[in-house]
Amino acid sequence: MSEELLFEKTGAIATLTLNRPDRLNAISPAMLDAFSDALVEADRDRDVRCIVITGAGRGFCAGLDLQDAAAGSGIGSSTGGSAVAGFDLRNAPPVVLHHVDTPTVCALNGGAAGYGMDLALGCDIRIASEKAKLAAAFTRRGVVPESGGTWLLPRLIGWSKAAEIIFTGRTLSAADCLEIGLVSRVVPHERLMDQVMELAGEIAANAPLAVQASKRMMRMAHSEPFDEHVHHVLLQLLPLFGSRDFREGMASFLEKRKPEFEGR
Repeated sequence: MSEELLFEKTGAIATLTLNRPDRLNAISPAMLDAFSDALVEADRDRDVRCIVITGAGRGFCAGLDLQDAAAGSGIGSSTGGSAVAGFDLRNAPPVVLHHVDTPTVCALNGGAAGYGMDLALGCDIRIASEKAKLAAAFTRRGVVPESGGTWLLPRLIGWSKAAEIIFTGRTLSAADCLEIGLVSRVVPHERLMDQVMELAGEIAANAPLAVQASKRMMRMAHSEPFDEHVHHVLLQLLPLFGSRDFREGMASFLEKRKPEFEGR
């Protein structure tokens, strides 16, 4: 794991922290591979039931590191790392983030611009510090949202609002993000991680197989007709009915006690 990405597991919660605070956590080539690897590792770990993603210091992620790129040593250069030089989109962080079944919560601790904004949008849930900002700076740099933003933003807030934000390259405050539904809540900066970990713990307390299956179904629903989708939901239900967690869920309900799920 790269020193530029911290990985910590506390109980059933894995926390991934972008760790280049001196560059506002701008993404380096090493971070691309490390981020994807960490997501895959957490998703495969049966003990991990929620993944929290945040940034070190005062920013979440300033996007791809344009300073190194301009110097010829970063992303987009011949020495910028195999993940970019080979255009391996299958293992790119936004693609991996989209496909993990473990729920992801973004602790938006500060500014998220460009690639960083897309990473935040790719998480299932976003909780924002009052100091957070989302900057859709792509068209101001002569590029498009290359990391999933053109797919994510219209689905999150509708075509018209997404078009206005992307076409203008607008920066949104935490309050703006809450108003249009890009974040679930805005909290005092010093309370951000407490609030996020509380939510992650609430998610982790539920039956992980059911939570992961629900996420898969929500993802598939983007591209399926209703009749086909409910058929797939039924196919997801059948193995859940045979799980220990289903029996525990029913027993705990009848016995009026807190369930203890095993993920089996």
